[in-house]
Amino acid sequence: MAHYNSTIRWQRNGATFTDNRYKRSHEWHFDGGEIVKASSSPEVVPVPLSDPAAVDPEEAFIASLSSCHMLWFLSIAAKHGFIIDRYQDKAEGLMAKNDSDRLAITQVTLHPEVTYLKDSAPGIKENMDMHHEAHEQCFIANSVHTEIQIKPTMETISAG
Repeated sequence: MAHYNSTIRWQRNGATFTDNRYKRSHEWHFDGGEIVKASSSPEVVPVPLSDPAAVDPEEAFIASLSSCHMLWFLSIAAKHGFIIDRYQDKAEGLMAKNDSDRLAITQVTLHPEVTYLKDSAPGIKENMDMHHEAHEQCFIANSVHTEIQIKPTMETISAG
């Protein structure tokens, strides 16, 4: 069993607070020392009370699903002997009312674009099968009820 930690830090910085006009900017501190500037989404709390340059929880949720999928996919491809040169995913999330009539990220769509070395590329079916396996193995995907769609594309390049 693994255990994970993060520390979230926010300060009022003299704002009245009870008028609900306080800044939502805060920091995420991770165990390796990384600090990420975070805020509420400007889609939820208007600027200037939120910071559009910061990472919001909704973006982080989508990114964590995408990152988990990628890490599993890279591992699976390596075990099969395929050489991946580049991987990019422009993940999307949809916030809508769920079955309980509450706002939630109800769907995440991953769009992984994988570039293989030409002499080390799977067929389209095997590429899809590896994405399916990565989705099945992803700890984050296994932890949520959100519908997750995966729409991969692949490309091959010559070595060099």
